[in-house]
Amino acid sequence: QVQLVESGGGLVQPGGSLRLSCAASGSMLNFYVTGWYCQAPGKQRELVASITSGGMRNNADSVKGRFTISRDNAKKMVYLQMNSLKPEDTAVYYCNAHLSSLTYWGQGTQVTVSS
Repeated sequence: QVQLVESGGGLVQPGGSLRLSCAASGSMLNFYVTGWYCQAPGKQRELVASITSGGMRNNADSVKGRFTISRDNAKKMVYLQMNSLKPEDTAVYYCNAHLSSLTYWGQGTQVTVSS
């Protein structure tokens, strides 16, 4: 069993930055691929970025050059540094961990980009 708790969301102006954090608990976490997904109102949940325990990253085209995912295996933390935020980044952001057929989600944290 894996539990994920996100924090760090909020309201930010366009061009601003936020850092999301995800605290994970459970066993065998180092084997999981972890990532961040976002879901805007009326849209499907979609991948923002993912990272393996070895540090291999996969980023959505829309966030390349702006968002950076990282993880600290020892602290069981996953981060998403979001820079140059745009209004279209407004969404609920979810932390995710998956391994084979096992998938776990956090409760989500709201990010609103608005002037």
